Amino acid sequence: MRLKPILLTVAVLAVSFVVGLKAFDMLSPRVVATKAPPLAPLPALPAARTSSIVVPMSITLSAIRDVAERAAPRNFAGKAPNPMPQLLQDADINWTAARGAITAAGSQNQLGLAAPINGSLAVKGALNGNAKGAVNDVLGKLLGGKAAAQIGVNIKNFHANADIKGAIMMAARPTITPNWRVEPNLTAQVSLGDSSVAVAGMRVNVPAQVKPMIDKAVNEQLASLQQRIRNDSTLEQNARREWGRMCRSIPLQGIAVQGLWLELRPTRALAAQPKVDGSAVTLTLGIEAETRVTAAQTKPDCPFPAALGIVPAEAAGVSIAVPIDTPFTEIDRILETQLTNKTFPEDGSGAVEVTVKHASVKASGDRLLIALLVNAKEKRSFFGFGGDATVYIWGKPVLDSEKQTLRLADLELAVESEAAFGLLGGATRAAMPLLQQALADRAVLDLKPFASNLQRRIAAMIADYHLNEEGVRVASEIDSLRLTALSFDSTTLRVTAAADGFLNVTVTALPKL
Repeated sequence: MRLKPILLTVAVLAVSFVVGLKAFDMLSPRVVATKAPPLAPLPALPAARTSSIVVPMSITLSAIRDVAERAAPRNFAGKAPNPMPQLLQDADINWTAARGAITAAGSQNQLGLAAPINGSLAVKGALNGNAKGAVNDVLGKLLGGKAAAQIGVNIKNFHANADIKGAIMMAARPTITPNWRVEPNLTAQVSLGDSSVAVAGMRVNVPAQVKPMIDKAVNEQLASLQQRIRNDSTLEQNARREWGRMCRSIPLQGIAVQGLWLELRPTRALAAQPKVDGSAVTLTLGIEAETRVTAAQTKPDCPFPAALGIVPAEAAGVSIAVPIDTPFTEIDRILETQLTNKTFPEDGSGAVEVTVKHASVKASGDRLLIALLVNAKEKRSFFGFGGDATVYIWGKPVLDSEKQTLRLADLELAVESEAAFGLLGGATRAAMPLLQQALADRAVLDLKPFASNLQRRIAAMIADYHLNEEGVRVASEIDSLRLTALSFDSTTLRVTAAADGFLNVTVTALPKL
């Protein structure tokens, strides 16, 4: 009779104990304190990245030929000195020459211009007294004095003509100088066909009489042209104009993080020495610029460089580097969205349930430390003990350039998490691989919207240079955007994007020199 009350009392006490434990567990869950792993210090990220625009400017040989055709004189004329003063008196030696059409050719970085010349040499004058007497004596012995006198009178005055045929050839090896000028390095050569004219029975060599005069006229024209090219400031003026156009901020509205601007600040001007081939003379000009993303529009200070840097030839193209900075507070928000209030295993299997209550990220060395505040609860235990603890997981951020995403890889539990397992129960450890896999699957930053908008904005900037006018064609395009690098410091994770394309200039007509 006493056993039944005793059993009833024990049952009531047991139920009260279990209910009390449950209530205590629900109202005051155990909080397991775990020590966070030490973090390695990191240097601050550089404020800007370096971008480059290398532009080939091709000047067709036909354009060079046409400007030379307009600038070079067509006619030459002059007087030659008396080649035989001991025989001729009152000699009047005149020559005229006309230049034909200019042709242009290029090879081995040398530009060649050539033109035929045609003209005539006219010699007028009379034999001097000694020569006339000698001629009369010879004729007198042969024909008699009266006939000799008559003939001598007739030949003492003479007038002879001869043709001038040849070519003018000019060579140029242009170079760029650091003071924004072009040194043409011009040389010229005149060649004349071998011809002569008979004067009083003597042969006068035409090239010997005319070539020094033509050489002098050509060299004077060449020196004047060379000085005009040296003094021409067109290259510098155009560079100053484009330098100012590039110094600006470009809006990047339409991306996930609103209100950002891409600042372009040119810092250095470069040039490679001209190349000459069979179709064009190509000048390669380049600009290096600092690029950074800012939260507001800026007015960068971009002083024009006094000197042009002369460098070896580089591959032409546009490569604008853009740092995409994401603060770790934003990454925390992404993790919170993907993991908070999620319970693992998600299918409810397993001896323990682990619910994520909070997530955060910090940087250390070359890894990220993910701190997860979790609530672990045993399911198979009759009492269902549970508690909160912070679990630390190391991971490396990995950039997937092809998919344009950022994700976590090489996830592993920090040794400091062992304390949590000891107090929460060994079954909690079994749920950790599922939690790590959830991190790998869900902690993904999609960069495609940003990259797409960035490419579109930079393409619009480059398109501003597009031109198709008489004499000048400018082709420009941004055809790809690559994610090239990943870096971070203690507060910011940076993905560097490179917008690649081309900007080519073709000149088919030049202004008059």
